[in-house]
Amino acid sequence: MAEQGKPCRCLLFEAGQEELARTIAEYVAGLDEAVRTGEAEYQARLAICRRCEQLMNGTCRLCGCYVETRAAKKGMQCPMVPPLWGRITE
Repeated sequence: MAEQGKPCRCLLFEAGQEELARTIAEYVAGLDEAVRTGEAEYQARLAICRRCEQLMNGTCRLCGCYVETRAAKKGMQCPMVPPLWGRITE
């Protein structure tokens, strides 16, 4: 967990934003399967985001999204140029 008020290169729960992290997790769980990334791909995307210099307190500094929501959707890709992970097109 991040120290209170200190930014960290981490996801929401790890940043101490437990309530928001739970809300985002509920949102991700409620996504239709046709839209939602499979669990293995989701975790792989989040692992890439955790290593990215642009991650700050669960938010991508390039686009402002919560990385958990972006990573959860098949049709999304990393906003980095070139992207660190891409869209899933089936």
